[in-house]
Amino acid sequence: MLAFAEGLRAPAGDAALLGDLLCLLGGALWGATTVLVKASRLRASPPVTVLLYQLVVSAPLLLLASWALGETWRIVPTPLVLGALAYQGIGIAGVSYAAWFWLVSRHSASRLAAFSVLTPIFGVLAGWLLMGDRLGSLFGAAVALVALGLWLVNRPARPG
Repeated sequence: MLAFAEGLRAPAGDAALLGDLLCLLGGALWGATTVLVKASRLRASPPVTVLLYQLVVSAPLLLLASWALGETWRIVPTPLVLGALAYQGIGIAGVSYAAWFWLVSRHSASRLAAFSVLTPIFGVLAGWLLMGDRLGSLFGAAVALVALGLWLVNRPARPG
């Protein structure tokens, strides 16, 4: 919350609450995917297979949702569009999710999930680095609290 504190105080449009709810839903579904992989035979499957299963289900559903929402399917293959598509397809849907499924199959899901709190920190840093956004005055405190939380979750258990 501290990383986004200044942005949270800014005026938001009518769709902001819907966007927030969709983000919460996305997080819940991501968690459900992790639980499903961890609790099923998928745990022993190669990460690329798990990723393929997810993409085979999600791609048609997303195309159907796009059509149902009346989105236009006009594609202008400029270098920026092709680069963005390659980044999403290879970097996000390919490498990062395959790595996530590999980690989930070998490590504690609760400890791994703790590292997902780094996502907003990296998002804010990317906005600063790529878009010239200003880092809020509380950003350093946010990073320190996230680091403290990760240490608390991953510290060795005390002998008892």
